[in-house]
Amino acid sequence: MMMSVNDLNYAAATATDERANAWRHWIGLVTALTDAVVVVAIVALASVTYHLQAYGHVGSYRITLELATMIASIFVFTNALRGRYQLSNYLSTKGQIASAFTVWNVTMVAFIAIVFLAKIVDHYSRAVVLVTYLTGIPLITLARSTVVRTISMASKTGRITSERVFLIGREPDVMSFVSRHQPWNIGFSIVDVAFLRSNDARRINDPGAALAADLATAVARCRQMQPDAVFIALPWSDQETIDACVDAFMNLPVAIHLTPERIMDRFDNPHIVRIGSLASLRLTRPALSAVEILAKRVFDIVAASMILVLTLPLLLVIAALIRLDSPGPVLFLQRRYGFNQQPFRIFKFRTMTTTDDGDTIRQATRGDPRITRIGRILRRYNLDELPQLLNVVAGQMSLVGPRPHALAHDREFQRKIALYARRHNVKPGITGWAQVNGLRGETDTDDKMARRIAFDHWYIDNWSFWLDLGILLRTLFSTRSYRNAL
Repeated sequence: MMMSVNDLNYAAATATDERANAWRHWIGLVTALTDAVVVVAIVALASVTYHLQAYGHVGSYRITLELATMIASIFVFTNALRGRYQLSNYLSTKGQIASAFTVWNVTMVAFIAIVFLAKIVDHYSRAVVLVTYLTGIPLITLARSTVVRTISMASKTGRITSERVFLIGREPDVMSFVSRHQPWNIGFSIVDVAFLRSNDARRINDPGAALAADLATAVARCRQMQPDAVFIALPWSDQETIDACVDAFMNLPVAIHLTPERIMDRFDNPHIVRIGSLASLRLTRPALSAVEILAKRVFDIVAASMILVLTLPLLLVIAALIRLDSPGPVLFLQRRYGFNQQPFRIFKFRTMTTTDDGDTIRQATRGDPRITRIGRILRRYNLDELPQLLNVVAGQMSLVGPRPHALAHDREFQRKIALYARRHNVKPGITGWAQVNGLRGETDTDDKMARRIAFDHWYIDNWSFWLDLGILLRTLFSTRSYRNAL
């Protein structure tokens, strides 16, 4: 959406709704009360339902109220500690479900710890607590999503203002910032705009004096409008003008921001990092932190080892069937790229009459005559991937991650698809986000591969332990995981 200067001035002139401005001061209290009411309702529903089914009556009102008050208090307190009751957290749906689920888990663990330490474990029904937890997962998620969508829509329509801002800068820079970010969509109310004219040809004889005059006028207007923040829309390379703006507005009780450079538009979470006296703008970080890598690795080792032991009879039966079905080895080894594009040999049950691993590899296609009879069954149910549990135990793969491709295909698609190699920033997986969304099988077009890579990138950017668990469950039970099998 492109705006003209007149449109921007009109937006500033009409951003005076006191009710919208007042609402933002009450959002924290309203959302906290909403959370408390939802949790109390969940506990009451769980308690009444359980007691009616088990005993034919609604149970003790006093104990139900105690239980509801305790769990609701812990939930609200935990959210408050995490800073979740700030208006800025309710302007986007991104991350809301994961945050609510995390806090709900912390709440139940804290509740169990408190009643254990207080030696009142027997005071509350274990069944009611369990039903409360399970019921709370979908209901809290639904309630949080509803609140976020309501507040987000209210901010976009001007009924709630998250921040009143004053814009200053040269006209092209201000208009570029407004067109790119459309600040009203995140609840910003533009109270006024000041354009710097100090580089106009008519004023070039004394640009310093012209800049000082512009800033003096802008500061006077800003003081009158009483915004919450001033946004300076200038290229970061224009250090002299930025310094002058900062010095001028430091005398006002406002927050001062530099509008983002275009490079920052590419990244979801740029972050200022300070190490000693050095401050830098971090655009990206490794996909997983050291703690997350350790947690994922421990889970991989434990789970992969258990699955290997439990499926050992099945593995032996499959190996025997492959040997009986067609001549050739039981296992197929092929070079793939792992973490940071380090090559390794992947283990698979052989499902074809060929074992290509050269510079040119023809992908399997639907009805491919090279696929053996037992191989077609193994591919249909993902059983050919089971030997990769050995790669997981060896540390070359993870249970969940982007699926690795043959080196020949990797090199080909890396030339065609931007940031293709970014999928190697985590370990490859036996299953992945793309696969459980039906993106598996033949990639006979660049568009198919680009879609798969987009899902891989989303997984990298949104990784969590719970996401991995969800992908594993969907791999086993979702029909989409078996779609497009060859």
